[in-house]
Amino acid sequence: MGYRVVVAGATGNVGREMLNILAEREFPIDEIAVLASSRSTGDVIDFGETGKQLKVQNIEHFDPTGWDMALFAIGSEGSAQYAPKFAAAGCTVIDNASLYRMDPDVPLIVPEVNPEAIDGYKVRNIIANPNCSTAQMVVALKPLHDIAKIKRVVVATYQSVSGAGKAGMDELFEQSRNIFVGDPSTPTKFTKQIAFNVIPHIDSFLDDGSTKEEWKMVVETKKILDPKIKVTATCVRVPVFVGHSEAINIEFEDEISAEQAQSILREAPGIMLVDKREDGGYVTPVECVGEYATYVSRVREDSTVENGLSLWCVSDNLRKGAALNAVQIAELLGRRHLQKAD
Repeated sequence: MGYRVVVAGATGNVGREMLNILAEREFPIDEIAVLASSRSTGDVIDFGETGKQLKVQNIEHFDPTGWDMALFAIGSEGSAQYAPKFAAAGCTVIDNASLYRMDPDVPLIVPEVNPEAIDGYKVRNIIANPNCSTAQMVVALKPLHDIAKIKRVVVATYQSVSGAGKAGMDELFEQSRNIFVGDPSTPTKFTKQIAFNVIPHIDSFLDDGSTKEEWKMVVETKKILDPKIKVTATCVRVPVFVGHSEAINIEFEDEISAEQAQSILREAPGIMLVDKREDGGYVTPVECVGEYATYVSRVREDSTVENGLSLWCVSDNLRKGAALNAVQIAELLGRRHLQKAD
């Protein structure tokens, strides 16, 4: 037997990717409902490559009673309105928004990193999916932390425009075209021109000069991995359509060599190590699109600190950074708590 599954926000980038991944991974589904706002009600969308088409229902009028789980990709405002309603009806919400991530009663889960934390989900009947940049980083950090205990992380991100949704992708495309033909390229979605440029600003600024995206990486890493780890982040939007990259510098309590780290990462769940010290012996964002793995390259020792390493980390932000992690949480929830008899 399978589950009765809801995908809310099914017409957006992440929602569509959730449907693709549910189909690809053959998630056990008896019935599926796809929801969106009234603007999309009645639209028909594909359920991955199954050949099955699904009619979009209005989330405002949907009754979640009797449904097992709902994957939400509707933003914090939508989650605030609908997640408690679904959870109260007995439908476990796996939420991609930031709203509940730091709620002490809501587990924040990356299945390769802290699967046991899901056991606390029944308090609110809500499980949070982390920020896209955090998710891929903690997958890379976890196996190293287990061996040598991480003290401090310094990370600079190179985040694709798909992290800002369809509007971000459209703006990069239109600005690039306009620049080539000599038309104006006024920014609307981003604060400055994104085509052929980088913008060291994602989300709103906080009082200490950091941005909310940078704050998320700090606090979410502590909640998922270890509250003792010190993290500082600089988050940058780059003119790439899909795929986030990160340059990560790590300081450990215990000694660890680059060779040891490579061996550990080679066997770690969710990681693909591609690290040849030659031209092209590393992974770039365009190569990770559509893939499940978090790719690690450029592992090397940092001689400026005791027990230091640097590495390069790349992942499809629409997948591991959002939709894939949500589906993996659903799989984990099913295995640990919602197993159904055949």
